[in-house]
Amino acid sequence: MIKTDRYVECSAAGMKYRLIPVTDEIIRCMIAKDEVKTEQESLIIEKKEYPQVPFEAAEADGVVTVKTSAVQAELNLKTGGITWKHADGSVWLEQNKADLTRIDVVHYNTGGEKPIINRVKTVDGERNFIQNLKAEKVRDGYRARVFFDWKEDEEIHGLGQAEEGIYNYREHTQYLYQHNMRIPMPMFVSTEGYGVLFDCCSLMTFNDEGRESYLFLDTVDQIDYYFLGGNTMDGIIHDYRYLTGKAQMLPKWAYGYIQSKEQYYTAKELAEIVRHYREIGVPIDCVVQDWNTWEPGNWGEKILDKERYGDNKECMEEINKMHAHSMVSVWPNMNAGGKNHQEFFDAGYLLYDYATYNAFDEKAREMYWKQAKEGLFDEGFESWWCDSTEPFSGPDWNGGVKREPWERYELVGGEHKKYLDPAVANAFALMHAKGIYENQRKDTKDKRVLNLTRSGYASGQKYAAMLWSGDTCASWDNFKIQIVEGLNMGLSGYPYWTLDIGAFFTVADKWQNRGCGCNTDPEPKWFWQGKYNEGVKDKGYCELYTRWLEMGTFLPMFRSHGTDTPREIWNFGDKGTMFYDAIEKSIKLRYHLMPYIYSLAGAVHFNDYTIMRSLLFDFPQDKTARKIENEFMFGPSLLICAVTEPMYYGPESTELDREKTWECYLPQGADWYDYWTGKKYEGGQYVTVDAPIDQMPIFVKAGSILPVADGLTYASQKPEGPVKLMVYPGADAEFTLYEDEGNNYNFEKGAYATTKLIWNDQKGELTVEERQGSFDGMEDISYEEVII
Repeated sequence: MIKTDRYVECSAAGMKYRLIPVTDEIIRCMIAKDEVKTEQESLIIEKKEYPQVPFEAAEADGVVTVKTSAVQAELNLKTGGITWKHADGSVWLEQNKADLTRIDVVHYNTGGEKPIINRVKTVDGERNFIQNLKAEKVRDGYRARVFFDWKEDEEIHGLGQAEEGIYNYREHTQYLYQHNMRIPMPMFVSTEGYGVLFDCCSLMTFNDEGRESYLFLDTVDQIDYYFLGGNTMDGIIHDYRYLTGKAQMLPKWAYGYIQSKEQYYTAKELAEIVRHYREIGVPIDCVVQDWNTWEPGNWGEKILDKERYGDNKECMEEINKMHAHSMVSVWPNMNAGGKNHQEFFDAGYLLYDYATYNAFDEKAREMYWKQAKEGLFDEGFESWWCDSTEPFSGPDWNGGVKREPWERYELVGGEHKKYLDPAVANAFALMHAKGIYENQRKDTKDKRVLNLTRSGYASGQKYAAMLWSGDTCASWDNFKIQIVEGLNMGLSGYPYWTLDIGAFFTVADKWQNRGCGCNTDPEPKWFWQGKYNEGVKDKGYCELYTRWLEMGTFLPMFRSHGTDTPREIWNFGDKGTMFYDAIEKSIKLRYHLMPYIYSLAGAVHFNDYTIMRSLLFDFPQDKTARKIENEFMFGPSLLICAVTEPMYYGPESTELDREKTWECYLPQGADWYDYWTGKKYEGGQYVTVDAPIDQMPIFVKAGSILPVADGLTYASQKPEGPVKLMVYPGADAEFTLYEDEGNNYNFEKGAYATTKLIWNDQKGELTVEERQGSFDGMEDISYEEVII
């Protein structure tokens, strides 16, 4: 055993082990076949240096023990297994062995030959497939497995977002690769109160089927992971963000309502959408331009088609005058023949599909930003929708039959490994987001970066990347799955996740009604499996969309989007009809809660908070709450109980006969108020409540302070009258109200204000402490206390 003031190193089971205390709660474990490489480059770990941590180390009876004040690791020198323990000696996790198998790391190119390109038009964009790629060995590497023994009733969560809706990964296999509807994260958490973060950007597989449980790493130089002994989910996430970086503040308007669809066709149409919302008095903060802003044939160009968008800057200024904002879709791949593509080609900045830029090259990222700035940002668009950022999903995005999970992993993952170094095959979207964020920040401090991206990876939160779940289909089953995937993304440490409200695809077999320019293709598609051929003409879809939107009101980003059928509120009926009124009510509720929501956003940045919270965050001791997959906390106070079954209509507007009620579980450890009626319930029980179409069940935890505002039609608007402080008694409560300038980075220099709100339940007193801090444009706030 070698001990320094920073680490312990020794040989075990024929390999080199290095254990490095990072904080009292975090110990890094590095396992190498030969020598441990401590200076290896990491794409996801921000903390390259950290304070020296006091620790003890000893060797006895074939075991090396490394112990901080909170965590101890016991390494068995014979087996290479590590027992991770609390400081008091109780066991957290048994990592019972690890192995590394040498492999040839290969890159693919055409060997100097002219590429044979097969260009394919898919629903997911135009793709190049190179037919004459050749494999070339570039170095030695390893495939690795890290084996675990779990406790009998232990649950494993996290691993990012997939599409199967698996909440607890025990007794499951999950393939971790980038794909439309799949955003892997190299992080899992346990109901035992710890997390494990792998510093790995290759493809991975989590396996807990059969006799062995392990995480497989496709291509690494060594095993490198961090044990996070945070005890609580918030503590574990804090450890994750300490290592990977703080989540950035998004612009305040990003928390308002965002209207999108596939697609708008002119700049004037974008302005008209905002104008219509303003005329009918329904709040909105952003309108989104989907694909095809380029001239016909120039797929992926960041140069506007002047026939349709020649007046774009003027129209964006009109939108700004209406206190709203814009977002535009950009792609990492470009067709040959366009100016942008040619510039990348001439500079040698394309990957070997001869279409996708090399986001791992800093100069290539700078060129991408230069093109995006000149062609779109300078033309008035304010934020980015980085679509198809996997970016090699094409091989699987076809056919009428969905392939087997292992087959899809090999097919799509293999395509990534053709064009990317296999050690970083999961990291393209991360580097793409890095380029957008860093280069926009170099150019302007007046507009916060916002990047809505279909794929991402650990640490992307520091690049202002909001993930969304991809091109889903409209069904009640898929709606349920989406909630589960959002919960696991939050449990992976990533705070920014959203979805297409109402799903992307609505049509099933009636191919004539397909969007995306695909209404002439009768071939079935495995992913085009919505249940509603007539879209908004089908009351069954209107009900599903309305319930989806009610749940989406309580996501970090509130965004409607999809193809096949329009999504603006007026397509769901007239004012005074059931679906229109329910949608309007939900949008207005989002704005009513804006002081609460933006304060949560401040907590995400400053306190490593998570907004969409699995019940494991706040009620870890409640074994019933552990199993709940269709409820979540929105911040510390609101329990959201999504209605995930139809009550009024089936497909084709078929009327249903069932009670409009919903069963909800109220977690132990608190009393709960029905948000709509004020009725109080004891926690630790199921209750059945009314759930008409305009009333998704919401409960407020006793001991809560909800700051709310009236009359908002955009996020940064001054409220009508005082901010109301809604107090729900039954326990002591604290809440910190956060404010800043909303759309710049002055908060980094201290330009923000916080106001601490304290409720003393025994005395029945609410205290509003003196406001701390200041910023330009800060106005006096008057408060109205409302005791429920």
